[in-house]
Amino acid sequence: MRSHEHVSAAEFAEAIASIRADGGGSVRWFVHQPTAEEVAAATQHGLQREASLLHMRCALPLGAQHQVAADFVTRPFRPGHDNEAWLALNARAFAAHPEQGDWTLEVLAERLAEPWFDANGFFIYEVAGAMAGFCWTKVHDHTHAHDSGHGEPEGEIFVIGVDPAHHGKGLGRALTITGFAHLAAAGLRHGMLYVAGNNTAAIKLYESLGMSTADGDDVFVGVVSQYA
Repeated sequence: MRSHEHVSAAEFAEAIASIRADGGGSVRWFVHQPTAEEVAAATQHGLQREASLLHMRCALPLGAQHQVAADFVTRPFRPGHDNEAWLALNARAFAAHPEQGDWTLEVLAERLAEPWFDANGFFIYEVAGAMAGFCWTKVHDHTHAHDSGHGEPEGEIFVIGVDPAHHGKGLGRALTITGFAHLAAAGLRHGMLYVAGNNTAAIKLYESLGMSTADGDDVFVGVVSQYA
């Protein structure tokens, strides 16, 4: 669940009841600047506060000093051909983040069918013919939910991941630069992404590229049981 409009305790209880009626399951509730009533409602229903989700922004293009090596070459994602290999890589990259790491073929198919999807903005990096990392970008035609006030279209790094077997090689930096360079080439002047507030390595990387934290969501997690 994600809330950019505040909800009452009754509305929250109704949402939990709907989840129970649908069979229950894991719940992650993202809420911007929760009220005391919302915090109490989350606690009442067994949800616990997790690391916040930070919303980071930057100006595009990135500074001229941020370039990738000449031999760093990516290719576009190939819908239908790359689906299963990408899901396997995504699961490895986000093993500790079930919301992203548990994507299925059905979930991926839904995202690929979105009107904003552009395979040319979904970059795949390979090592010895196998996927080692990816950067999936998205263009927002209007100001995002966390309004910065600029009122212009902005480009998002929607999902970015690197196979743990290739950590420490600078792939995350190169892929981030590649994604934002693509968005800048499309004429966008504002970039953004979301990152877990406890992912200090990623935050340090993004800050080194000129990004800053604009806002954040509190995150509450828990398991909702099915109605008996």
